[in-house]
Amino acid sequence: MTGKLLHQLIVEVEAEAITVKELIRARVFQEVEAYNAKKPAVFNGLVQPEEAEAVLNGYRLRKKRKIDAEQQYYIALDAFQKNGFFVLVDNFQIGDLEDPIIFSDDTSVSFVRLTPLVGG
Repeated sequence: MTGKLLHQLIVEVEAEAITVKELIRARVFQEVEAYNAKKPAVFNGLVQPEEAEAVLNGYRLRKKRKIDAEQQYYIALDAFQKNGFFVLVDNFQIGDLEDPIIFSDDTSVSFVRLTPLVGG
């Protein structure tokens, strides 16, 4: 697989071991909190908010408004289950929301969003 890193952030978690579901929740809530604090022109998050259009580096909301973190979380869970993105932990794909992730000092987690091919 090839590509480039588009977005990097540090997600704070409270325990050494959490489920993929809990990690997705932590990431989504952190992204929404950061967006709601500043309301920039583009939301750069894991999944597309309702009433937003996809643009080059994220999603543009038609009207600047607060995003509902809980709603984004459920959109993200649905996207994960429908293969809209997948999660790699130390370069191994995690397939189930209830799979545990055990963190160490050098654990690396990647969220890979899939892009549909045009014309085929």
